[in-house]
Amino acid sequence: MTIRFFSALITAACLAAVPQGARADADAALATIFAPSVKPFVKFGQSKIAITDVRVVDGTGAPAREHQTVVIADGTIAASGPMESTSVPADATRLDGTGQTLTPGIVGTHNHLYYVSGGPLFIMREMPYSFPKLYLASGVTTMRTAGSVEPLADLELKSQIDRGVTVGPSIHPTSPYLTGANDTYVQMLPLKDAADARATVTYWADHGMTSFKIYTDITRAELAAVIETAHARGLKVMGHLCSIGFKEAAEMGIDELEHGLPVDSEFVKGKKPDVCPEDARSDDSLEKLNVAGPELKSLIDTLVSHHVILSSTLAVFESFLPNRPLAGKFRRTYDLLDPQTKIDVLYTRSRRGSDGAGGFDKLFAKELAFERAFVKAGGLLTIGPDPTGYGGVVAGFGDQRCMELLVEAGFTPLEAISIATKNGAAALGMSDRIGTIATGKDADLILVKGAPDKKIDDIENVELVFKRGVGYDPKALLDAIRGFVGRQ
Repeated sequence: MTIRFFSALITAACLAAVPQGARADADAALATIFAPSVKPFVKFGQSKIAITDVRVVDGTGAPAREHQTVVIADGTIAASGPMESTSVPADATRLDGTGQTLTPGIVGTHNHLYYVSGGPLFIMREMPYSFPKLYLASGVTTMRTAGSVEPLADLELKSQIDRGVTVGPSIHPTSPYLTGANDTYVQMLPLKDAADARATVTYWADHGMTSFKIYTDITRAELAAVIETAHARGLKVMGHLCSIGFKEAAEMGIDELEHGLPVDSEFVKGKKPDVCPEDARSDDSLEKLNVAGPELKSLIDTLVSHHVILSSTLAVFESFLPNRPLAGKFRRTYDLLDPQTKIDVLYTRSRRGSDGAGGFDKLFAKELAFERAFVKAGGLLTIGPDPTGYGGVVAGFGDQRCMELLVEAGFTPLEAISIATKNGAAALGMSDRIGTIATGKDADLILVKGAPDKKIDDIENVELVFKRGVGYDPKALLDAIRGFVGRQ
């Protein structure tokens, strides 16, 4: 399986009873505050809310704190501390958090607004209706699009969410894919030269993009022009590379690398400059490397010393592995898909291991070890599901699965939560507002049943999602998109 081929593939009841009169007053207030398209998904929209007797996992990596009270006021965290010493305003709506854990909202750094499945041509279909709701229902309160195929739709969707016209996470939009002339994807933008790269970055920066996505066939001259122009605007450059190796890109000043080892071509024998090797995977170059060996240690040291962020996309990698115990995990995904998409995804899933994706299990295991080594060396790791491939991973659910796979890689559940929240906020330059539970920060929070710091799978048991203090109902969000994922 070539790197180019792989690149194509990856490309309930209320928590506490509110007095009837108070709830009626609250409902009347919601009707005037929230747009008609948003109101059905709002469970708690009062300006002051207190979650009492809840476990708090604050995202810093610190152990859970039991029997806590967290007070939300006007969209921010007004107080957080032990029940017995944390004052609750008399006019606050109280929610009983017994048996539940409060974590920061997930901050996804590789979260597209499109999806792929089926058909003779590899086409990525925009999901402006289903994906924002699916992300939010899963606890993703902030996301970066990490590459766009319908950039104007992404920008308008961000605007509608920010204006309260529709519902979804806070969006950090990324440019269309910037790639070289050799790339054949019909939805990507082949650059002509360095001058074209500078003009393209300027155009999309002027239109509101906050980061730029480099793709597999870009040349070094074009990448250098993108980095220089974006950095002059204070904007970030991220890359799914192949024509350029990770170490060289880091030395050129790229800010973030996507996916990890499976897309790094620098160890391929005979690799030519500015060329994505067609036979990159056939020589087993990466499989032969030892994560503790000098080659990968040198790579990790270079990434860390240049402060390059690594965005982990383990969920989409896992979807290409045959014989993984995915039936239970993905049943809830299949229930959301539109009928034809479900047929396409299940058919392709049944062929895993017989169409060129076989043998990836060893490289997947190496990627798990590589991410652990990267973090141990001081690197900043983030997550995102990259809902591409053949459609085996979807928005939101894939973010949760990434956290579970981090634990499979050897991280503790607390570390996995911190990577998905605190680290994501740091990568987006948002640490002062989101990513951890602290007084004064935005009330972007997830209330889950259970203890995900002990059993990471509990991160799937989302009871309530707060985004800037508004409590959204995950069940209502999921019910609204059932049968539409894959269609729109």
